[in-house]
Amino acid sequence: MMENLFNSEILTSALHLISQALLIPVIIGLLLFFAYALVSLGTLFYEYYHRIRINIKQIESMIISVGNTENPQKIVETVKNALISQNQKNALIQLAESFRISSKSREAFARKLLESEEIKAAKKLEKTDIVTRLGPTLGLMGTLIPMGPGLAALGGGDIQGLAQAIIVAFDTTVVGLAAGGLAYVISKIRRRWYEEDLSNLEVMAESVLEVMKNA
Repeated sequence: MMENLFNSEILTSALHLISQALLIPVIIGLLLFFAYALVSLGTLFYEYYHRIRINIKQIESMIISVGNTENPQKIVETVKNALISQNQKNALIQLAESFRISSKSREAFARKLLESEEIKAAKKLEKTDIVTRLGPTLGLMGTLIPMGPGLAALGGGDIQGLAQAIIVAFDTTVVGLAAGGLAYVISKIRRRWYEEDLSNLEVMAESVLEVMKNA
């Protein structure tokens, strides 16, 4: 009986030490997440200000311009002068310059270019998605970890110790939720932008392939 109690005390003491040792890393992680969320918010405004917006009429005009070209070199010139993002220009120019390969291989190359743009978009969303999920999780950990010593302080009549533990618990919760909320909004807006860009690129790539097939 005494041996079981001794083993239980060792295990609970180990758990307590681990949880308390995690408090500082959790707080550092929360501060880093919140700082990254603020930086990402700033870059979001910058991206919004410099973002090239394309409507249906402009896409139609682009398709008509590409359709009126006679050879791949003309397609490249048309793409360079188009009002689209630099990434879209680069992808379409690479596609137009692939005239030496067969039609079937060119279609596979076009799919690969689209997949490459999708991967780039996913990488940009990856970090804010991580903050969205881990921010509240770290906030919850920062809430629970100091509550153990806080309750122990209450049992010993140390109201000041309990108050300090509660302050840390509330602060970590607020910072974690704030970081996660900001990152969620940023990811949501960027995901819509990137999906629209990929859709536009797919349509324009189809028009380039059609012209090259008939050239």
